[in-house]
Amino acid sequence: MKIREEIKSAVSKVLDDLKIEGFEIVFSSDLSHADFSTNISFTIFYKLKEKFKNPLELATHISNKLQKKLPEIETIEVSKPGFINFFLSEKYLLREIDQITSSKNYGKGALLSGKKIMLEFADPNPFKEFHIGHLRNISLGESYARLLEFQAANVWRVNYQGDVGMHVAKALYGLLQISDLKSQISNLEKKPISERSKFLGGAYIAGAKAYEEDEKAKKEIQQINLKIYKKEDPGLKKLWEEGRAWSLKHFENIYQRVGTQYERFYFESEAAEPGRKLVLENIDNGIFEKHEGAIVFRGDHTRVFVTKEDYATYEAKDLALAKLKYQDFKYDRSIIITANEQEPYFKIVLEAMGRVLPELAEKTVHYPFGFVNLKEGKMSSRKGDVISAEWLLDEAKKRIKERFTDMDEDTLEKVAVGAVKYSMLKFSRKSDIAFSFDESINLEGNSGPYLQYTFARTQSVLDKSQIPNSKFQINTKSQNLNSKLEDEELLILRLLIHFPEVVEEAEENFAPNLLCNYLFDLAQKFNNFYQKHKILGSDKEEFRLQLTFAVGQTLKTGLYLLGIESPEKM
Repeated sequence: MKIREEIKSAVSKVLDDLKIEGFEIVFSSDLSHADFSTNISFTIFYKLKEKFKNPLELATHISNKLQKKLPEIETIEVSKPGFINFFLSEKYLLREIDQITSSKNYGKGALLSGKKIMLEFADPNPFKEFHIGHLRNISLGESYARLLEFQAANVWRVNYQGDVGMHVAKALYGLLQISDLKSQISNLEKKPISERSKFLGGAYIAGAKAYEEDEKAKKEIQQINLKIYKKEDPGLKKLWEEGRAWSLKHFENIYQRVGTQYERFYFESEAAEPGRKLVLENIDNGIFEKHEGAIVFRGDHTRVFVTKEDYATYEAKDLALAKLKYQDFKYDRSIIITANEQEPYFKIVLEAMGRVLPELAEKTVHYPFGFVNLKEGKMSSRKGDVISAEWLLDEAKKRIKERFTDMDEDTLEKVAVGAVKYSMLKFSRKSDIAFSFDESINLEGNSGPYLQYTFARTQSVLDKSQIPNSKFQINTKSQNLNSKLEDEELLILRLLIHFPEVVEEAEENFAPNLLCNYLFDLAQKFNNFYQKHKILGSDKEEFRLQLTFAVGQTLKTGLYLLGIESPEKM
């Protein structure tokens, strides 16, 4: 039983006659004040106010009853206005460090053992830029996938990409307006795929502008859209296939760069016709209805699922996509991660799915995230003022290189990717963020490079000891600690043992930022300890090396769960 559960069980037994439920034992945000605390006295005071004057007196009564019932707890204290605080014993902390150093996967749980989870994230659209919003999406998705796997879930990473639709028609229209298109395409074939992707993005911007400003162009784009769906124009189909292939190759380069591999790619082109048919099959039963030539669903609000031109909208395609996904992977849960602006869209899609495919709707959830905003305002790919993911990664790498001229290319890439991904993860998922280069590459602040540097520092200390790693996995019970543990050592020990709870909470709440906060706190505490105390050659060298090993291993595991690599030298 976990120590937190032991404390909760003991408190419940003390109050057994009251049959108390629903209270929490939480780990303290300030470990110098306590390891765990509870506010149960506030929760139950109304039941006992005739017996006790206030929650503080009740908390004192509970504390006295708990004394000596929890051997792993050294001290139980009460603080105003009625909190009960628990301090773990040094003996327990020292025993736990053996668990940390003897397991490469300390903190790994089994809460989701046997569960099959499909996780859809990133979802860039061919013919458009993979921008920093997609980068936040893929950073969140990859971290969440790893947190789920750390609780023993079987996770399928999937990616749904819009390779048909009006955005594609606008891009193709833009391409068709280029007089020397064939020669430009021929020249681009010799250039990096990123250049070809930018070319397509430029065509989309031109097409989007024409669609908004020119009625004739708008009608032509609508016709292109229909032709792509029906595949009735060989020349247009060839241009679509070529542009699609360029985009997908460019996206694949980004996936490799940020460390994400997908089990399956889904495309709107494969979901379009099944989606249309699914809607048509559910008109007679009243789920959908015809309205002015289109087919609509009336739920929280009215949405078109099949247009009057007889092609499926995004909504219809998402219904078909749910079926396709389940055919491929009989999931227990299907999670879709997109920007929060799509919340109204998914509300109506899931409402319709609840009528058409109720068993899949019950398994499906949409998790939104906030925008990555620029200082000058929100991005818009149709206006061309997006920041591409590739540019952001390259710019971060360039700036790190300017600061650390001796850093090798491989480490530069790991640190740059880590800097950008951490900056996307350290904020709560639903919050909007403004990316800052200065903050993201700061080696002294709350950044990915700071955590990577701290990990490298632990490895440097261990390397200098010239002791094999296996020797750090020692039994502290057999150690002769000649002096009392220092405050800095105790704080690190107390923080280390909370790692399993942090990763569990981060998974349960889809909150990688909780793990970021924890790792930053651990790095700060270790660096403070490192500055104040000698490790090599000290009278507690053996213990301090084990402590350093435990910190390094925890940082490495935590960074892995964030999707960030841990270079051993920086």
